[in-house]
Amino acid sequence: MKKIIIFLLAVFTFGFGTQKYEAFSGGEYLKFRVHYGIINAGYATLEVKDELLAGNPVYHLIGKGYSTGMTKFFFNVEDVYESYVDKDTRNPDRFVRKIDEGGYTKNQEGFFNQKTNKVLVKDYKHKTEKTFDFSKNTQDILSSFYYLRNYPNINKMKVGDSVIIDMFFDNESTKFKLKLVGREDIKTKFGIVSSMIFRPLVQSGRIFKEEESLTVWISDDYNKIPLRIKANLLVGSLKADLEEYKGLNNPFKLKAK
Repeated sequence: MKKIIIFLLAVFTFGFGTQKYEAFSGGEYLKFRVHYGIINAGYATLEVKDELLAGNPVYHLIGKGYSTGMTKFFFNVEDVYESYVDKDTRNPDRFVRKIDEGGYTKNQEGFFNQKTNKVLVKDYKHKTEKTFDFSKNTQDILSSFYYLRNYPNINKMKVGDSVIIDMFFDNESTKFKLKLVGREDIKTKFGIVSSMIFRPLVQSGRIFKEEESLTVWISDDYNKIPLRIKANLLVGSLKADLEEYKGLNNPFKLKAK
C-alpha cells in the first residue's frame, strides 16, 4: 500500500494549470479508487483547506490512503500526508508524514525556513532531529502536486517535452522529471474527458520494473486533476481512477457520457 500512496501523492504532481487561472482553491476534494490487479485494494483522497499558520494564510493540503475489504485484513494501511503552503509564495512551510503500513510506521514533521533554505525534520518515532539544505522553490511530495498545477505554459508542451522540479522527500532533495507522452480522450465514470498523458522517471528496482513504469492521465482543462494512474510493479500492477470530486475551482469539462 506504500506504493499506492507514493503514486497518488508523488504522481499527483502531474496536474498543471495556466497563469490566468487558479487550478484549485480551498474546499477541493478528490477521491481515488485503487486496484491491485483485479482486487479493490483501497482508496486515496486529496483535500485543500484554507487556514492560518502563525497568522499567515496557507493552504492546508491533506492526502490520505487506506486499505479496504480483504486487503485490510492481510495488509492494513493508514497513511496521512500533510503540507502547509504559503498562499503568496506557493512554497511549503511545514509537512507531516504519518504512515502505518502493515506494522511499518513512520512519524515525521518538517519545518521549512525559506529565508535560510534549510528544513528541520523531526522524527518522532526515533526521537531525532536533523537539518537539511534545499534549493529555492523546493517542494515536499504533497505540495509538488499543487505547485505544478499552476505551473506556467504546461499546456504548450509538445509530446516528448519534460518538466523538472526540486522535491524534498525521505530526507533528501531530488530532481523530479515529468515527460509528456501524449494526449487522449478517456472514458471515466463521469463521461469522456480530454487528458494529457505524463510519465515520470521513477527509481527502478525497488518497486517499479523500469524508470518509465508509471503513466498518469491528467484532465486537459484549467483544473488539471489526475483521472487515471497505471503502474507496472516488480510484482503485479496498480490502477487508480478518479471516483469522486467536489469543490473544483473551474468547470470540469466533459465531452459525453
